[in-house]
Amino acid sequence: MRELRLIFFGILLVLGTFQVASSHGDHPLSRIAIRKAIYALNDNAYVKASPAVVGLKGQNSEWVTVEYSSPNPSVDDWIAVFSPSNFSASTCSAENPSVNPPLLCSAPIKYQYANYSSPQYKGTGKGSLKLMLINQRSDFSVALFSGGLLKPKLVAVSNKIAFTNPNAPVYPRLAQGKIWNEMTVTWTSGYGINEAEAFVQWGRKGGDRTHSPAGTLTFDRGSMCGAPARTVGWRDPGYIHTSFLKELWPNAMYTYKVGHRFFNSTYIWSSEYQFKASPYPGQNSLQRVVIFGDMGKDEADGSNEYNDFQYASLNTTRQLIQDLKNIDIVFHIGDICYANGYISQWDQFTAQIEPIASTVPYMIASGNHERDWPGTGSFYGNKDSGGECGVLAETMFYVPAENRAKFWYSTDYGMFRFCVADTEHDWREGTEQYKFIEHCLASVDRQKQPWLIFLAHRVLGYSSGIFYAVDGSFAEPMGRESLQKLWQKYKVDIAIYGHVHNYERTCPIYQNICTNKEKNYYKGTLNGTIHVVAGGGGAGLAEFTPLQTTWSLYRDYDYGFVKLTAFDHSNLLFEYKKSSDGKVYDSFRISRDYRDILACTVGSCPSTTLAS
Repeated sequence: MRELRLIFFGILLVLGTFQVASSHGDHPLSRIAIRKAIYALNDNAYVKASPAVVGLKGQNSEWVTVEYSSPNPSVDDWIAVFSPSNFSASTCSAENPSVNPPLLCSAPIKYQYANYSSPQYKGTGKGSLKLMLINQRSDFSVALFSGGLLKPKLVAVSNKIAFTNPNAPVYPRLAQGKIWNEMTVTWTSGYGINEAEAFVQWGRKGGDRTHSPAGTLTFDRGSMCGAPARTVGWRDPGYIHTSFLKELWPNAMYTYKVGHRFFNSTYIWSSEYQFKASPYPGQNSLQRVVIFGDMGKDEADGSNEYNDFQYASLNTTRQLIQDLKNIDIVFHIGDICYANGYISQWDQFTAQIEPIASTVPYMIASGNHERDWPGTGSFYGNKDSGGECGVLAETMFYVPAENRAKFWYSTDYGMFRFCVADTEHDWREGTEQYKFIEHCLASVDRQKQPWLIFLAHRVLGYSSGIFYAVDGSFAEPMGRESLQKLWQKYKVDIAIYGHVHNYERTCPIYQNICTNKEKNYYKGTLNGTIHVVAGGGGAGLAEFTPLQTTWSLYRDYDYGFVKLTAFDHSNLLFEYKKSSDGKVYDSFRISRDYRDILACTVGSCPSTTLAS
């Protein structure tokens, strides 16, 4: 009983120190940002969780049944999951050693109202929930609160729940390396370099296996830039390992599993996965790319979504999983999981996308909810990252950037060249990033890689999102002004953005003028760039302006993603699919020859005179 009372007291201290992160609508956990929590242990109340030991068959997620009872039930009562389970003052360290308790521990990783699946709870005082737990390197406890989210009273706490091996290697995510025949594998575990050696065992399907070592990274609370990431949102991230699988044969199928070798010569392994190596740059074959932004994460058990902010995230994830055999690479262009400084949510996200990211390269871009924080070098001085200031995105995922703190990079996939910008750093003319963008666009051989795609989180081109329309810019101010001459000069086919949570497609356009009257089948030269907003990955939708612009061809206030299919060097299919059913709701085709790419258009060829 004494141990439970310490847990109760520690959780109470946590609640007393919750802080709010700025976001598109508050993060669900920040809704519990109150300072008036009351310790109200009631011997007649209880919370029981079963099974107490999970993952007995090696699985990294499992449903847990929570039963609870209160002698004074209310519709405001709620259930919270904490991890680690012990929140006593003796297990927490203050951010400032000179400050006396309350000490700053972690926020709950999820919560739900007590009557969510037990509508009779208010009358009977008894209820139950099914909660999904994932392996996150520590044990769990479940607490019952009364008083709602604003005046919580801690009533009871459950027994501990633990995975059989909480430190196991989990949630592998693939990404392309810096050269075409290199694949990287990143995963999370509880094993540091002083405990075990991390590596990947891999080889061609049906062939011999080899071992490739992995580098290991982590970070501490001091790496965070502000609250809640530095305070109540902090949770130990474990260790993040990345291995480089080199000299792959184009299009070959490989199998792999991640593992750790302990210093007593024993091993621990993940499940076995497989992937297909990337095609040689310029290779003429069927190549399929999925692109979206702003997906976030959601809970399969319905918890943690007080504001219903990202409830379509699971729909998008399910659609990609169902169609995975027809997808070669994925680009998630910013606003990855909306953790907003609650570090535990990154584990939740990598678990959600594991079936996708363990099978095809999952490439990310940096968004405001990953990077932005005042005084840290971000182009925008808001607090959208919740104090993460880029550290989580830069560590949890690999991208082939020269410097991951500068999140811009290029990557080739067969007939595609992707130039991925970092809108949270300055892109204007004369900057380091501007020079990168021009080099990326200029250096591609369009005879071999005819499909040139520009990707970025914030809309640097065109959007009818209402908050852009109110500003009168219909995009990020200075975006088009800085970059449109590069898009035109190097004949970018399609520019795709997130940030605005809807779908929109423009005509081929340059300097606000449509350069092609066709809408669904483009033959020959485009004469401009088609701009697409694909920010409907899962986070709460954004309204369009009622103003009708001449360049906007298709708008959809719904969730979805885009898919590019290159059939060969001359034919490309673009599709917009809704997350609700996976069906195509907008599409166009491009059909052209190499000479059409070479043809001069306004702003794309050097000026000439009669003398020349």
